[in-house]
Amino acid sequence: MKLISETRALTKLERLRSDFASRIRSNFEHRAKSCATCETPGACCLDEHFVNVRISRLEAKAIQLSLSTLDADLRFKVQTRIDRTIDKFDLRENSENTYACPLFEKGTGCLVHSTAKPLPCIAHACYENKKDLPPDEMLAEHEGLIDKLNHKTYGSGSDFKSLPVAISDQIHH
Repeated sequence: MKLISETRALTKLERLRSDFASRIRSNFEHRAKSCATCETPGACCLDEHFVNVRISRLEAKAIQLSLSTLDADLRFKVQTRIDRTIDKFDLRENSENTYACPLFEKGTGCLVHSTAKPLPCIAHACYENKKDLPPDEMLAEHEGLIDKLNHKTYGSGSDFKSLPVAISDQIHH
């Protein structure tokens, strides 16, 4: 199999993310409470008993590139938060553990919201009724497409890692 460049794969990843976000907005998001009206902004992202977002190597690269555009002080602060999150929640040893997302900046929100937000985060919203949630199969289908894209890029499927570990691997790679 002929591999594609990481740059080309990142463009394809952005199209997949954009398509997924559009489908979520069109078919589900209108049934959820708007984040803009949330009384506790970021509570879901910072809930260390809830968050367990796992991402691929290519998604981590997209996030790392997005973080590289931040000013140096904020970038250092986020990298420190990523390292502390990995240690605090023992994510290297058990990637199934939950954690508070290190990409959420109080007063700003998700630092990669517009550029590299992972699919599980795009799908998440405050739905009052479970029947209004996007189906798990929709997320699984798109994650499968991302896995295939990782295979075409790196020669193997991606082992999806917890977000902090995957980003740390990219930063320290």
